[in-house]
Order: sequence, then C-alpha cells, then structure tokens
Amino acid sequence: MKRRRRPPEPRSHAPRWMVTFSDLITLILVFFILLFSMSQIDIVKFRAIADSFQQKDILDFEPSIIPSEQPSGKNNLEMTGEIADREEKQEEELRGLLSDIRSYLRENGLDEIVTATRTERGVVLVLPEQSLFDSGEADVLPSSYLFLDKVGALLERIPNFVKVEGHTDNRPISTSQFPSNWELSSARASSVIRYLTSTEDLDPKRFIAVGYGDTRPVAPNDTEENLQKNRRVEIIISDPAYENE
Repeated sequence: MKRRRRPPEPRSHAPRWMVTFSDLITLILVFFILLFSMSQIDIVKFRAIADSFQQKDILDFEPSIIPSEQPSGKNNLEMTGEIADREEKQEEELRGLLSDIRSYLRENGLDEIVTATRTERGVVLVLPEQSLFDSGEADVLPSSYLFLDKVGALLERIPNFVKVEGHTDNRPISTSQFPSNWELSSARASSVIRYLTSTEDLDPKRFIAVGYGDTRPVAPNDTEENLQKNRRVEIIISDPAYENE
C-alpha cells in the first residue's frame, strides 16, 4: 500500500521583513494613541476640525474653520487706514499752524527776531538770547515782555503740548547761581515758561522745561556770530504723532 503524500503548503507571497515592519507600525500607532489619550483636547476646536472633513465648502466662506482671536485682515486694514488718515490730518494742521505762525510773526514785527520752522518734532520757534536775557543771566528782561506776551497769545490759541529748551554756547560759566551751562540753560527755559503761564491763560501742564547746555549747537562755536546763534531758547509746539513715539 502506497503512502499518500502530503500536499506542499502554499508559499506566502509577502516577504519576511513585512512581518517585522507591521509590528513596528502597530507599536507606533499604539504609542500615538497613548499620547492622544493623555493629552488635553479643546473639544470646540476638535469638533470644528472634524466637521471640516464633512463640509468641503467651509473655506469658501471663512478663512479658518476655527474662530480667530486676532482681528481679521479687513479690520487691520481699516485700522491702518484710520491711523494714516489721522496722521495726514495732523500734518495738515501743523502745516497750517506754521503758516499762521509765520503770518502772526510778520504782522507783529517779530519775524526778524523769531524764526519758525517745521521739524519732525513739530513747529519750532527759535528765540535768541539777546532778546530775552542779559549775558550769563536767566531773568527775563522787561524789554522782552511785550514780545513774550505776543508769543503767549499765540500759544493760547493752540492746544498742543509745548516744550521749552534752553541752549548755550560752549564758553564755561561758574557762578554761585549757575555752576555750569546746564544750570543756566535749564533756568532760562524755566523762566520763559514761568512768565508765559503767569501772564497768559495757559495751562502749566502743557509745558515742559529742558536745559541742554552747549550739547546741541546749531553752529560751530568759532566766531562771535556763531556763539550768539547757539545762545537761544527754542519753543517746540509738539507734533501729536511725535509725542506718542
């Protein structure tokens, strides 16, 4: 009697490395499931993301399926436009102010004493020392009262903040009252503000006094004429945009 042969087992078509690879993938999947189970999920955002897979047209209406906490691009553009319009309006007002000031100085015979210019800080009035003070002193001369009254009347019509700066030349000073040019320049700026606020209806909170000594000359300190240019008081009618920087 012949022994029946066992039919050969069918050969697997998958290579052997596939078993190891499948095990690796399974382990990685289990690892991420564990991470997911331990994490804290924002259920609102999770549902929104889940719904997006079923609503293909959602992005046709909203730039994001999750509500943004930041202003939209449209709002940002509107805010930028409003800021630009406000700055342009302020610039027009300052240009008009400069024109008015120059006309005011000319009509009151002050254009040969005071110069008015427009800088990034605002409208700047430059008052020479000889029209306000004796050399080395910080008391306002009585002869300058009429002149300062007109400047005060001008500032009364303007709501802007005002910065008054004192400047000197580089020649040293050393007295019991003014040990250096720092004290002299600061005292001169303060004297001008004190006179303006005491004689005109001006709010003292609008003013600030600063002394720069000889640190900001407008000309080299090499001739008497240039020394005289550096001894000055500047009244800055501030640009609101510059104040906020």
